[in-house]
Amino acid sequence: MSQIIYEGYKELPMVLSNIGAKKLFLVCGRSYDKMELKDFIEQIDIEIVRFSDFSPNPLYEDICHGVDLFNKDKCDVILAVGGGSAIDVAKCIKLFCRMDHSKNYLDQEMADSGFPLIALPTTAGTGSESTRHAVIYYKGEKQSIFHDSILPDYAILDPSVLKNLPLYHKKCSMLDALCQAIESWWSVNSNDESKIYSRIAVDIICKYWKEYIFDNTELAAKNILYAANYSGRAINITATTAAHAMSYKLTSLYHIAHGHAVAICLPIVWNYMLEHIDDCIDPRGRDYLQSIFNEIEQYINETYFRKLLYEMDIAYPISENRVKDIELLTKSVNPVRLKNTPVALNSEVLHNMYERIVR
Repeated sequence: MSQIIYEGYKELPMVLSNIGAKKLFLVCGRSYDKMELKDFIEQIDIEIVRFSDFSPNPLYEDICHGVDLFNKDKCDVILAVGGGSAIDVAKCIKLFCRMDHSKNYLDQEMADSGFPLIALPTTAGTGSESTRHAVIYYKGEKQSIFHDSILPDYAILDPSVLKNLPLYHKKCSMLDALCQAIESWWSVNSNDESKIYSRIAVDIICKYWKEYIFDNTELAAKNILYAANYSGRAINITATTAAHAMSYKLTSLYHIAHGHAVAICLPIVWNYMLEHIDDCIDPRGRDYLQSIFNEIEQYINETYFRKLLYEMDIAYPISENRVKDIELLTKSVNPVRLKNTPVALNSEVLHNMYERIVR
């Protein structure tokens, strides 16, 4: 399905009017209460049912509570205001709300519930407002949800919401967008469209990251927000690769942000692939992959990426039990994600990579 993108949260009343919305189900994080847009949204002439009762890494049980509230109050449109977690929660509520509530939603056939979904991101990172992916956790295990119908019908991008983000959060979300764009570019699933989105995202981030992080200008915020959106559009086509697959356990083990974890994995993966390009598994072949690495390096290379991490003070984790942690990390990687990576990887390679990451 196609998506319509608007700029500025003041477009929201028009979008709701065009939809013919009568009762709005607002999914938002706790930071929503501190935002200027809160007063604007609450002045819109529509009944609002708010749902904020979910964790930063959303649990299946959180989604169930949201579905129950959505159905009980008979809402007819969903608005997600927040980062990737809020948007993922909203996507799953849309997907699950017409399923049989007496059975596990994850075991049921997925279908479009038909309810419109609007996403208004308040971070510049995942680009989740333009993807058909969502992540939730069931019994401690990460669940990746994929369905065309959870691509939001409308995305509203407004750089003003980024101004007061905590600095570490800004750094990590932007790094997530940069890593997504690079990974999508070299993914075995890439195509002409996804590579255009990746190139735009990488180009913009490389040009504006310092101004965004250190000067906090609105021009830089606007550019990084749109770069994150392009990054999301790229991985919507390709999904991510080994750097993301390796990152998830790092976040929980060392209590670092997702973008931080991905960013310290990416140059290690990048370096390995450059040195082992003869192990290419992309059906388009070794020479094609070399041409992709050459394209990427017109904008950013592994050395510059490491320098970028240094300048942003993004450190590698220090372990109190390094040997045990590396074994745990190696076993945690989802092999399905590795299939998107254009150079063959195995457990021994992953183990060696983690030895370069964990200090």
